[in-house]
Amino acid sequence: MTHPLTARVQAEIARREADLIALTRDLIRIPTLNPPGRNYRQICDYLAARLEGAGFTCTLLRAQGAPGDSDAHPRWNLIARREGARPGDCVHFNGHHDVVEVGHGWTRDPFGAQIEAGRIYGRGACDMKGGIAASIIAAEAFLALCPDFAGAVEISATADEESGGFGGVAWLAERGWFAPERVQHVLIPEPLHKDRICLGHRGVWWAEVETRGRIAHGSMPFLGDSAIRHMGAVLAEIERSLYPLLAGKRTAMPVIPEGARQSTLNINSIHGGEPEPEPGYTGLPAPCVADRCRIILDRRFLIEEEVGEVKAEVTALLERVKAARPSFEYEVRDLFEVQPSMTDREAPVVQATAHAIASVLGAEAAYVVSPGTYDQKHIDRIGRLKNCIAYGPGVLDIAHQPDEWIGIEDMKDSAAVMALVLADLLG
Repeated sequence: MTHPLTARVQAEIARREADLIALTRDLIRIPTLNPPGRNYRQICDYLAARLEGAGFTCTLLRAQGAPGDSDAHPRWNLIARREGARPGDCVHFNGHHDVVEVGHGWTRDPFGAQIEAGRIYGRGACDMKGGIAASIIAAEAFLALCPDFAGAVEISATADEESGGFGGVAWLAERGWFAPERVQHVLIPEPLHKDRICLGHRGVWWAEVETRGRIAHGSMPFLGDSAIRHMGAVLAEIERSLYPLLAGKRTAMPVIPEGARQSTLNINSIHGGEPEPEPGYTGLPAPCVADRCRIILDRRFLIEEEVGEVKAEVTALLERVKAARPSFEYEVRDLFEVQPSMTDREAPVVQATAHAIASVLGAEAAYVVSPGTYDQKHIDRIGRLKNCIAYGPGVLDIAHQPDEWIGIEDMKDSAAVMALVLADLLG
């Protein structure tokens, strides 16, 4: 059944197309690179000026004391709120303003916001400045059509999602900004495709595994004990036993892409022996047996798994290696863990978004789960707010890639969907 406001919303969004494009391009041109966390205040000031002009009350908050926050690179966040004509729920659009490094392989200026064939190119176009722009246009269109709405509309631009969200949504949630008594519905316009509702994400455990040896002269390695050789045995055991074990674990969560329907493990890095020489150094390394070697494990787990079980699998693997190598010593250090999160399909924000997708696109919404985490983890686990989804324009596979782009028509369609969600939830 088509929403009665669909045609009017689509016309209002079409009228604002030039504004949507200009807003997206302006956001891309502010290089909010993380790390280290550049230009966070600049983008918050820009958005605050924009939203204050639309009648929002804006609050800028620095996440002092959060990981990464410093006077050189302060972690600034923006929360903008527009109160309705009478009491009601609050619908909150949350977008992260930070972007990852540019990387190599670009054929366009990463911060030029070039338009070509209906696409806007640039780092962060897809992930997720196009989503932020679409949510702002959606809110402004809704306010123009429904000025007597009930409740409140909030829009946030938050820091550091790309590095865990601890200087952004986590910090805000710890201080009650996502408490269920002040916010009832959250949409995060991450690039999960305009016809999909993302209900949540898999869990993650990051850990550092260190093997230990004894330093000695490289010409007499038998007098030492190579930590790198010990780590080689660990890697061999991971290949032999852990990867096959994970391949056999499957989830009922609708995770995309298909390969992420199983448990996965990535070895993010390996470091052993002498440190890398400084740039420009032309000498040879010293001949030493490595007495330390470290790897970083990135283990993604399913809602059917317990994190204790996930950690125990690695410990058991290391103990098997130890039993076969008498001088083997190791240490495991937890770095980061997040439980899986999945919102119920019957939740109000899910139902409203599904109805809006059907009205705008003429098709049933697909329900998916993200292979990696995003800021829903903090809204769920810290804020204790379960009524949260990711929905926004963009193709997930393009995120973090060279020549990242966002489609203009996709932004318009998603903005129309988000405006109808507001109309549904705020009367």
